[in-house]
Amino acid sequence: MMTKITAAITAVGGYVPDFVLTNEILSTMVDTNDEWIVARTGIKERRILKEPGQGTSYMAIKAAEDLIKKANIDPKEIDLLIMATATPDMLVAPTGCYVASAIGATNAFSYDLTAACSSFLYGMSTAASYIQSGRYKKVLLIGADKMSSIVDYTDRTTCIIFGDGAGAALFEPNNEGLGVLDEYLRSDGVGRDFLKMDAGGSMRPPSQETVKNKEHFLFQDGKSVFKFAVTNMADACGKIMERNNLTSDDVQWLVPHQANKRIIDAASGRMGVPDDKVMMNIHRYGNTTSATLPLCLKDYEGKLKKGDTLVFAAFGGGFTWGSIYLKWAYNGN
Repeated sequence: MMTKITAAITAVGGYVPDFVLTNEILSTMVDTNDEWIVARTGIKERRILKEPGQGTSYMAIKAAEDLIKKANIDPKEIDLLIMATATPDMLVAPTGCYVASAIGATNAFSYDLTAACSSFLYGMSTAASYIQSGRYKKVLLIGADKMSSIVDYTDRTTCIIFGDGAGAALFEPNNEGLGVLDEYLRSDGVGRDFLKMDAGGSMRPPSQETVKNKEHFLFQDGKSVFKFAVTNMADACGKIMERNNLTSDDVQWLVPHQANKRIIDAASGRMGVPDDKVMMNIHRYGNTTSATLPLCLKDYEGKLKKGDTLVFAAFGGGFTWGSIYLKWAYNGN
């Protein structure tokens, strides 16, 4: 009898830019204050990529190099690089192709995967499917976003939330039953109006008018997004636990998308998971969109033990959302 191949995460890496944008600095830019931001979002500071002429690829390369160095792997062994991002360097030419070449992954094919804040979660599903097919042995999934490139720093509803960053995870075949075990992924086009960037795509190509009207910045209807996110992220976590007969005692870690501390609290509450089992770094980085989940793994790697049960959850524009049940494959050092 053949053992079923599962896709396990065997290494993680990450990168955040040096520049720290604190709530105090933001309060000199827009009408806000530290207390207000922390109470509503849980965010104290975020990182901003200031290097001139550098985009998402810059951070993605750094995160990949961090993983490669730590795991001591040869980039030529990577079969596929999936670039999860909502802020590619440019349209048409995929950012992932450039990243793969830059890190020396010369035998990999690559493409970008875009599902807003759920990009990395969807990417986990995609990476796992490639590994389970038996065709590929090493799939590098990178989540990276330069949100500062599309945030309007005069709009206090969005500029307090987002930061820049990148994280990476390597997926490899496993026959001990570790890795991605189940997923519950969903989307609903009703979300298109609530979280978006109006111009720059094929519907509204750039023009003097779109620039003047600030249509190249992120727009968010905060109340609607919050309501949808709280309900659906918690619901997805509940579904994945019920389906796999998991109790809150069975779960070592909830790995939630870092959008808002109140959304995270709602999901952990629904699962009955205490705060000390919830990965949280939103206070340090804000919402880095595609990078939140892998940056959580990087920050908590040292606490993870082989066999730990992790439940990942995300919610993003589109709307896109879901949950993934994964067994951790190695002891963090």
